[in-house]
Order: sequence, then C-alpha cells, then structure tokens
Amino acid sequence: MSVAFSQPDAATAPMAIAIGPVDRALAFGPRGATPLSAFLGEARALAAQLDAGEFVVNLCEDRHRFLTGFCAAALRGKATLLPPSRAPEVVADVQRRHPSNQVLDDATVAAVIANAPLGTDAIPEVAADALAAIGFTSGSTGVPQANPKTWGAFATSTAQNLAALRDLWPADAQAQIVATVPPQHMYGMELSVLMPLLGGAAVHEARPFFPADIARALADATAMRVLVTTPVHLRALVASGIELPPLAGIVSATAPLPAELAMEAESRFDCEVRELFGSTETCVFARRRTARESAWTPLPGVRVAALEDATEVRAAHLPKPVLLADRVEVDGEGRFELRGRQADLLEIAGKRASLGDLTRRLLEIPGVEDGCVFQLDAASGEVARVAALVVAPTRDEAGILDALRAGVDPAFLPRPLRKVAALPRNETGKLPRAELLAMLRRCG
Repeated sequence: MSVAFSQPDAATAPMAIAIGPVDRALAFGPRGATPLSAFLGEARALAAQLDAGEFVVNLCEDRHRFLTGFCAAALRGKATLLPPSRAPEVVADVQRRHPSNQVLDDATVAAVIANAPLGTDAIPEVAADALAAIGFTSGSTGVPQANPKTWGAFATSTAQNLAALRDLWPADAQAQIVATVPPQHMYGMELSVLMPLLGGAAVHEARPFFPADIARALADATAMRVLVTTPVHLRALVASGIELPPLAGIVSATAPLPAELAMEAESRFDCEVRELFGSTETCVFARRRTARESAWTPLPGVRVAALEDATEVRAAHLPKPVLLADRVEVDGEGRFELRGRQADLLEIAGKRASLGDLTRRLLEIPGVEDGCVFQLDAASGEVARVAALVVAPTRDEAGILDALRAGVDPAFLPRPLRKVAALPRNETGKLPRAELLAMLRRCG
C-alpha cells in the first residue's frame, strides 16, 4: 500500500493523528484486523471518559489498547508518560515527577473498546507542536531522565524511519509488524506505535516473548511480515530452530547485534536483518545491515559528529543537538563506527580495555548462552575490579575463565565470575547495573 506522507509546514500547523485510507488495517491479531475507522471510534470513546488531568500513564501491554489510549490522550490534549518499566516503584516515581496524571491499563481500555460506537471516517488533527509523549531513559546507570517529544518531531522521525526501512517491502504493500518490544520503550513506540499511525503500517496487538509466541503472531499476518525485535529475542529465536512464515525483514535495536548472529538469522529466515541505532533522547537516527557492514549510515537529515569523549547528533526532529556518551569515528561520507563508551573504558596498570569487548569475548565462548562483564564499585583510591555473570549450563566457572584467559589480559579477567540461571534483563534486554550487582551479591 503506497502512503503519502507530508510534514507540517510550521511548528504549530495541524497534522493528522494517522495517515492513509480509513479502511486500511491499523492493528491485527488472531481475531482479524481492526480498520483505522473503527480504531478512531474507539479512541474518541475513550477520550470522552478521560479526566481533566495533564498526563496519561499508559501501561497497556496489548498494542491495540496502547494505541487507543495514546490517541485518546492526544484528543484530550494530554501527553502520554512512558515509564521505562512497569515496576511499581518506577511507575510511582514517574507519577510523582509528573502529577495530575491518570493511569490507563489493559482492563480499563478493553472495557471501553468493547462498548465503543461505530467508527468514523474523519481523521482528527493535533497541533504539530503539541506534546505527544515524555519518554524516560532506562535508568540503568542512574535516575531515569525525561525526554519530551512533540507530534511534529514524531512525524519527522517516523518519516526518517520509513525511509530507513521502506525497501524491505514493495511500495504498493502494507508492512505488517510483529514487535517483541514494549510500546513504552522509545524503540517500541517508534516502530510499533508511530509506524502504524504515521507510517501506514499495521501492527500485531500482542507483544510475543517466546519463539513459539512470535511464530504464532507472525502467522496472523497475511504478507509483508516485519519482525521488530532485540538481539536477546533474536538469539533465542535462532537457537529454538522454530519455523517462521516468510518475512519481509527483521529489525533489531536496544543493544549491539553481533555480526555472527545477524548472519545466522539472515540465513535461517531468508531475509535481511536491519539494525537501527538510537536512544530515548534522539529517537532512531542511523541504520546498518550488520551481517555485511560495521559502519552506520545516518538517516536522512541527520548529522553525526565525533567529539573527544562523546557524540553530537543533529537532526530535523531534534530541537537542539544531543550529546551521547558513545564514542564514534566518522568517515568522509558521514558514516560512523562505534568505538565504545567512555564509561565502558577500563584502565588498569597502564593497560586499556572496554567492557563491551570483554563481554563480546565472553559470549563467543562455546557453551555460553548469555553473559555480561561489568565493573564493581571501588573503595576510595582503589582500582575497581571486573566481574562477570554467565549463563552456561554445560560449562563450569573455571573452564569459562580459562577460555577467556586465552584472549584477555590477566588484568581484565573477571574475578569473580559466577554462573547463574538467567541474567536480570529488563523488557528490552538491557541489564540495569543495580540488578547485576544485586545478583552478584546473592551468588556469594
């Protein structure tokens, strides 16, 4: 399905809350598809029941219901708060920092959808400068930081994402997205909420987690299936050996995708794996085909500059340049290679290494299914030790350490190294530092 996309001429110009013909599918699932017209009727019905507060905290896991709550909030002039996790203490902190809020969950929205009137052919508009959402960084290394996003900024970033992915499916076809990432995460918001609204795609209502669930969700699509996922989910999918329906493409983000995994997935599922690079602060701003290239290509309108210990990102959807902690090397054509993060660099006894490289070496050891190398807190004047948590059912700790010793300087060997049944990954596969330290303490 070919979709025309136009950006607002001015920051305050009105823009449609969704694009495309009203009879197109917006969401789908085992019971069939929901056309845009019916969805808009549901959003209007929910909007009429919202209170007069300033914000909505949208905790819906079902993507159809999340979309309904997101658009209902916009119709009432509210912004949606996107907690970095559904943990009660995290949600409470977001509510405390942004009072005058109303919580929406699956049960509340489902009750409205079940009794919503017939749909409408009129697509409502919002002001481009209206606040659409506030996303929060994961807080894996500190307090989650708030990042406001306007509807106009979302429209521009969606156009960039569409340009980055459009060649994965024919121009006259509609992408049918199945996403394993939560809609509250900025990557999940961009690819599974904004892409259906402002990019013309349809999205599966569920958030499948296990390989069998992913396969069933993909089977609900009729064609042009696009899997939006993470390296953690993709690794499990490849290892499962499960058969999937034909895919138009696989999209990965939230953590570095190993080239070996990308190549294996492309061979296994006979489609391209496209990796996206971004952050809550910037939204997606670069892409690469990891199985064939290591350099990242900035999306249209994006410029990346290397600073001494950071990276500057400029883009049309960003009100001002954003500084990221990543270190990059930019070539003459504007493409860039990641060189790690300043916070990940280790210097012990005059020698240097990076936590990212040490983790990569750990994961390359046969029998290691998952793992992470991280630095412990150090007492004043002391050098912080390096530790590791490893999921390796068929290996022992001494054997894993011996395998690491073959390619790692003794100064950077993780001590302690502890085997665990599973790592404390969050909904997007990230490993909060506090959770790693707590698990290590429990290991003794």
